Amino acid sequence: MTDTAITTWKIDPAHSAAEFKVKHMMISNVKGSFTGISGTLTEHATDASLSGVEASVDITTISTGDAQRDGHLKSADFFDAEKFPAMTFKSTAVTKKGDGEYSVIGDLTIHGVTKPVTFAVEGPSAPAKDPWGNTRIGLSATAKINRKNFGLTWNSALETGGVLVGEDVAISLDVEFIKA
Repeated sequence: MTDTAITTWKIDPAHSAAEFKVKHMMISNVKGSFTGISGTLTEHATDASLSGVEASVDITTISTGDAQRDGHLKSADFFDAEKFPAMTFKSTAVTKKGDGEYSVIGDLTIHGVTKPVTFAVEGPSAPAKDPWGNTRIGLSATAKINRKNFGLTWNSALETGGVLVGEDVAISLDVEFIKA
């Protein structure tokens, strides 16, 4: 029997972004993004704990505005995109925190390593019809991870002390969904 309180939404990759930022040389942030996002949100109308999300990001779509850096990030020094072409997330718990605020805990897999991560989620927006008759919603989510926990350990010591790449990575998502 199908639960009529559940609505299934598919990620619209053309209108979604996964972004990150990390300290460079301990002085400024470098930002980057991924465009190859796919996945599904199952939304329960009245009980957030019965909602869930599964998503995948294509590592080869990474862009930091510098082709040489992007190539290095795709290499075995970092993401090893040839061996691990995607990062994935599968929620394990969804909790409503307030009006339009949720905590989504799940298993994030990067570089073949899976760790629990908590995303703070704002949304979803009120459903809206697009010009083609589809119903859409959007949401934003943020989290912070330590890249070394996922096997992304490459670094270089600086002559002045410190390291080239920070350990903490801020993740932000802006995702648009189409009702399936």
